[in-house]
Amino acid sequence: MHLYIIRHAQSTNNEIYARTNGSEGRLADPPLTELGHRQAQLLARFLTEPPRVIDETKLVWEYAARHDRRGFDLTHLYCSLMIRAVQTGSYIAEATGLPLVAWPEVHERGGLHIIDEVTGKDIGQPGPNRAQFNQEYPHLVLPETLGEKGWWDRPPETIEESYPRAHQVWTQLMERHGGTDDRVAIVTHGGFFQSLIGVLLSDGDPPQVPGLSATGVWFGISNTSINRFRITDKRVDLYYLNNVEFLPDEFVTG
Repeated sequence: MHLYIIRHAQSTNNEIYARTNGSEGRLADPPLTELGHRQAQLLARFLTEPPRVIDETKLVWEYAARHDRRGFDLTHLYCSLMIRAVQTGSYIAEATGLPLVAWPEVHERGGLHIIDEVTGKDIGQPGPNRAQFNQEYPHLVLPETLGEKGWWDRPPETIEESYPRAHQVWTQLMERHGGTDDRVAIVTHGGFFQSLIGVLLSDGDPPQVPGLSATGVWFGISNTSINRFRITDKRVDLYYLNNVEFLPDEFVTG
C-alpha cells in the first residue's frame, strides 16, 4: 500500500492562532479561509499532474516514483468529518474523480469542542448530522452509523485517548488496504498525525505512548502538506514528510 497522509488546508482557527497566538474567537468546527480554499485547489491540481520524469532507466524511474514524480495515481480518498477536511478533500475528489469517503475516526485530537465563555469549561459539540452533510456536501460518502444526531456529540477527547483511536485507524487501514498496491490518501489533521506516528513507533498493542508534545517531539506538518509512506507486510517506509512544493511561499501556513 502507498499511503498519503494529507493535512487539511488553512482553517479560520489556524488563521486566528497565526495572527494572535491565541484561540479567542475559535470555532468548534471551523471552515477553510479564502487562502485555505486556494491552497486546496493547488493541492488538488498537484495530485493530478502528469508524470514529470521521462527517463525510462529502471533505477531512475524507481527512485523518482518514491517522490511521486511519475504521478500519484490515487485509488482511494478518505477524509475526517470535520468541515475543514471535508472541504479540502472535496477539491481532491473533484480533480481525481474519486469518491470522497468519510472516515470519522481520523478526526483531530479533542474532537469538536469549545470553551464556554461563562463557565470556562471545555464542552463537546454535536457537529453536523446526516441531513446536514447531505445538504451541504451531497458527494460525501457517509458512514451508515451517522443518523439524526451530530457525529461527535460527546465530551472532548484527551491526548491519551487519541492513541487507541489512532491504533484502531491503523488496524482498519491494514484490513482495507494491507497487502495491496492501493494508493490511499487520507485528509486529516496535525494532531491526529502525531498520534498515528506515535502508534507506528510504539511496541505496545494497544499502544501505551505519552503525548508526543509532552516529550518535546512534534512532527510539524503545514496546511495541505503531503506525507508519504510505503507499507508492506514487513515494514513501513517513510519516503517524505511535509511536502508543500506546490504552494507559493506566501501560501505556506501552519
